[in-house]
Amino acid sequence: MRIHLKLTRNTEPLPFTHLHYLVGTLHKWLDEENELHGDLSLYSFSWLKGIEKSNNGFLECRNGATWSISAHDKTPIKKIMSGIMDDPKVCFGMSVREVILQETPEFTSTERFVVGSPVLLKRRIEGRKQQKHYSFNEPETNELLTQVLKKKLLTANLNDENVKVYFDKSFINAKTKTVHYKNIKNNANICPVIIEGSPEQIAFAWNVGVGHSTGIGFGFLN
Repeated sequence: MRIHLKLTRNTEPLPFTHLHYLVGTLHKWLDEENELHGDLSLYSFSWLKGIEKSNNGFLECRNGATWSISAHDKTPIKKIMSGIMDDPKVCFGMSVREVILQETPEFTSTERFVVGSPVLLKRRIEGRKQQKHYSFNEPETNELLTQVLKKKLLTANLNDENVKVYFDKSFINAKTKTVHYKNIKNNANICPVIIEGSPEQIAFAWNVGVGHSTGIGFGFLN
């Protein structure tokens, strides 16, 4: 299930590094220390749409913004909607002015998705303190994408057999982007992904996102 939130314009300067404020807003609406947060979150959310760079070096959404949130389980979506009714404030003067509910679409056995937020893939290398972040053109990425989705499927008690996830490397505008989350640099990928599997598996991926750290704004699928 997915909700699309239409937000009012910001009344305070919106910094480029605002991602963790969105995460804080979600947890406020959920009203609990929940298990949805982390690399294997069974939910995902898009970056804000409708924002642009302002003359003062910040971002702004003159006509408001759109923010989308998806989850495999309907329970957190219902909690978020209830939280919005209690407190519609988001951050930097933005508030929710409209909520649009979208049921999970029906999919075929192969689907291509444009990403609504960059896809992060990472792995700790033995002997190194920091994790390695993978770009879309490295040979390990397809295996990593598939491994993460399989693990999420098993976490949700769903079948993980015969599912595949891979970047559409024929996309000529594919690129990597450095995303700052608090003080951590994340090298993530802006590139469509293709998923092969059962319609149920693909619907699951549409809701939970792909790659790591979907709970903090990576790997959302449009």
